[in-house]
Amino acid sequence: MDAIDLVKINFSADQLILLNICLAFLVFGVALDIRISDFKRVITQPKAAITGLICQLLLLPILTIGMVYLFNPATSIAMGMVLIGVCPGGNVSNFAVHLSGANAALSVTLTSVVTLAAIIITPMAFYFWSGFIPSVDSLPQNLEVSPREMFKTILNLMVIPLAIGMFLNSRFESFTSKIKRPVRILSILIFLSFVIFASLGNWDNIVAYVYNVFWIVLVHNALALAMGYWVARSVLLSEYDSRAISIETGIQNSGLGLILVFNFFDGLGGMALIAAWWGIWHLISGFALASFWARSKANHI
Repeated sequence: MDAIDLVKINFSADQLILLNICLAFLVFGVALDIRISDFKRVITQPKAAITGLICQLLLLPILTIGMVYLFNPATSIAMGMVLIGVCPGGNVSNFAVHLSGANAALSVTLTSVVTLAAIIITPMAFYFWSGFIPSVDSLPQNLEVSPREMFKTILNLMVIPLAIGMFLNSRFESFTSKIKRPVRILSILIFLSFVIFASLGNWDNIVAYVYNVFWIVLVHNALALAMGYWVARSVLLSEYDSRAISIETGIQNSGLGLILVFNFFDGLGGMALIAAWWGIWHLISGFALASFWARSKANHI
């Protein structure tokens, strides 16, 4: 067992409550972009939507397990990688896709479907894919998690803000259009602020072990972005759609990942550091890629 597998990132009960509120606000911000009609694009534009869903729900976890076998990280880091790999898309993916000049409607559709499906898929997928981690049995047995318990937590944390956001978007469209951007920006600032202040309380452990996750997150995220793009191009999707699928695959809801780490894994060091650093890095990489792509118009064909 590696030293980082024994590290705990400590959060008080009040901090956990605040983290829950932060996640609810993040989900609410995502839901402001979602309409019932967005789900219909899976039927009306099946090729692009299904390709994006396959990249996020199947290929990203497979890529993650491949990286675990290739790099052989500490068990808690491997578990953090798998957890991030099965989380839904992040709250800024739609904005990044719009900035890149790609198919924002497809991005919203993928976010909508994967966020809603996460209630069931995230706990089941984590339970399944974590079984492929070679050294998972080396961790204490009390870290084993029932998918049913994780399902309950995700249900409570995501369904209510998702329902409220979608309701506002459908019934008060003018009001929703005015608050979307401020809510999105505020949600990013709240999440980053929380990660920073919580990190200060665990600074010694973070300084001691952040090198263990720094390059793994960079490579993992870069491969996810590249995979989304090139899988889409390989099935002859347009540049317009491929950029959207790339960003949707590379930007994950690390806030949900952190919630699950502290609720179910007792702040296990490697898992918490992976989720926290991914939450910061995917903003840098996602918007850097979107800004690069914004220089050239995406071909719809």
